[in-house]
Amino acid sequence: MKNTQMLVKLSMFSAIGFILMLLNFPLPFLPEYLKIDFSDIPALLAALLFSPMAGVIVEALKNILYYLFRSSGVPIGELSNFIAGCAFILPTAFIYHKRNTKKALAAGLVSGTIIMALLLAVLNYFLILPAYAWFFGMDFMLDPTVKWYTTIGAILPFNLIKGVIITALFIPLFIKLRPWILHNQVQTD
Repeated sequence: MKNTQMLVKLSMFSAIGFILMLLNFPLPFLPEYLKIDFSDIPALLAALLFSPMAGVIVEALKNILYYLFRSSGVPIGELSNFIAGCAFILPTAFIYHKRNTKKALAAGLVSGTIIMALLLAVLNYFLILPAYAWFFGMDFMLDPTVKWYTTIGAILPFNLIKGVIITALFIPLFIKLRPWILHNQVQTD
């Protein structure tokens, strides 16, 4: 019974994440293919309510749904979104679960933002941008100068901004939902 309830809850968080992923938008001063969405918020809630692995499951399911319904073929964007989401929510959840305080949450969100931005910068330079070049015929992305400027001038600021925006939205949401979260939180002791 508990496994069924958990599966239903994670499915609901994943569906909400998928819907939020559809409501994406570019920032006017960055390349149009970099789009902000708020789909990490349900995954973050799942990670705080249940466990970091629950957040990873929500990240995976929302990206699978997005791939099935909206993808252009090669799941590079979905894989990038999954990695970015996990890089953001995992540090946040691990730090929060150690202390269960607002300060721990804030420290986790800052850590998650930094880790996500740095990890995605490295992965984009070495793997993701070359994958776009190979699969989508964007050969200019193989040029080290183009990769460097794209990574430093677009990818890194984008992920920092995304982390700040999600943090700014999540903290008041968390404060409002904190009694409910603490009441429904699965004890990991």
